[in-house]
Amino acid sequence: MAMIGAAGVVLAAAVTLVLVSLGNSMSYFAAPSDIVGKAVDPAQRWRLGGLVEKGSLVHEGASTITFSVTDTNKSIKVTYSGIVPDLFREGQGVVAEGVVDGAGVFRADVLLAKHDEKYMPKEVADALKAQGHWDEGGAYGKKP
Repeated sequence: MAMIGAAGVVLAAAVTLVLVSLGNSMSYFAAPSDIVGKAVDPAQRWRLGGLVEKGSLVHEGASTITFSVTDTNKSIKVTYSGIVPDLFREGQGVVAEGVVDGAGVFRADVLLAKHDEKYMPKEVADALKAQGHWDEGGAYGKKP
């Protein structure tokens, strides 16, 4: 019985360690409407999805860009330093991972762009559909 009890304690400790480490590295998906105007913890990682707002892309040096991500309802300013995906451009779908700073600017450390004409992350497509800005034929940013 003592060995079974000890094994149970060790198993419980291992499960607790796994859950704590996963909790620290998880990033939650959000659309700009989920973040803008709300108090967010600056230590919380987010996966921000939406469309790169037309006219918002600014190159600031060799590897730093700023742009706005919109869900056609609200927009949030994003800064990113690093290699920009080849398919990244204004009006296209994007997913950025990072944190929101105290000024409400999203500081991305990962930037992902769509890979073909019909692809969009499911969460982004669902958010656009909920607002009536999604065409089932694959075009987005337009009212059906």
